[in-house]
Amino acid sequence: MNLAALAIATFLACLVEAVEATTIVLASGTTRGWRSAMQGVLTALIVLAAGVALAGPAILLLPIDVLRIAVGGLLLVFGLQWVRKAVLRASGRKPLHDEDAIYRRAVAAAADRGGERRGIVEDWYGFTLAFKGVLLEGLEVVFIVLTFGSNARSIPVAAGAALVAVIVVVVLGVVVRGPLSRVPENTLKFVVGVMLTSFGLFWGAEGAGALWPGSDAALLVLVPAVLIYALVLVLAFRPRAATAEEAEVAPAAPDAPVAPAGSSGTGVAVAAPVRPVRTNPLVRRARGFVDFWVDFLIGDDWQVAAVVAAGIAVTALVAVAAPAVAWAVLVLVVLGTLPYSAVRALR
Repeated sequence: MNLAALAIATFLACLVEAVEATTIVLASGTTRGWRSAMQGVLTALIVLAAGVALAGPAILLLPIDVLRIAVGGLLLVFGLQWVRKAVLRASGRKPLHDEDAIYRRAVAAAADRGGERRGIVEDWYGFTLAFKGVLLEGLEVVFIVLTFGSNARSIPVAAGAALVAVIVVVVLGVVVRGPLSRVPENTLKFVVGVMLTSFGLFWGAEGAGALWPGSDAALLVLVPAVLIYALVLVLAFRPRAATAEEAEVAPAAPDAPVAPAGSSGTGVAVAAPVRPVRTNPLVRRARGFVDFWVDFLIGDDWQVAAVVAAGIAVTALVAVAAPAVAWAVLVLVVLGTLPYSAVRALR
């Protein structure tokens, strides 16, 4: 893989994650106090550094084809879901991602909570808010660096690009001291989704035994091809405006029935409030831990992950007999999965 392409892809992907983490930290520090927020940031960075020290060398010990299949599959799962969301936002089917709104919600939530001191941490809520934001987004940065860098056998280049992205966003955050809404995040996510999908497609098929025409040069065709396909889907998913004739014959909405006095307002008897079921704290934490990793590795559409896994498996079977054309199997899987996932998300 070209080192310039590796650096650009890593930089853009990490830029998005850094924007989201910085927005959360700014909200925590502004409303709860910077000391507790920075303690949360520092703790999260220590946890991430320990994870990299343990996981980084282990990843490099994996056989290259196993690594390519694992990395390619995960990047395809992430990339397809990112592109799906970007297509629906660009087509007007979903609201655009708004860092201003996210910042306001985080500020409001932080301001409503009372302070609680734990040990050397003056404000535990401000600490945990910053800690979780940096840890969750930082995990994705670490994943991007390790997967991109290890597959290209150049983790220092990927790490350097990620560091530059984080520094750029942090400097912007310090300067503006507010939400980074001027960063065109929706455009960035569209581009990053396309690149993740393209690299995942390339590495997944290559790890399964397929031979791409032109080897690494195939990426020069894959990236623009996936981008064009995504833009076509944007046009296809744009809501069709109703014609004048359709507007005239459209039936008027019936008047809402007037509820009788003493009723719930819907004509339906209101049931007694259900008491919340208490769950053992250990069970709740274990469930939260499992849910986090399921969401982190599979995302919000398990069917996409299942189809990607099946597509790589079929590609490997075809590659045994015809490696020169096996890549087409995974390409067709991606072409079909993206619109299918978008349609399911609109239901």
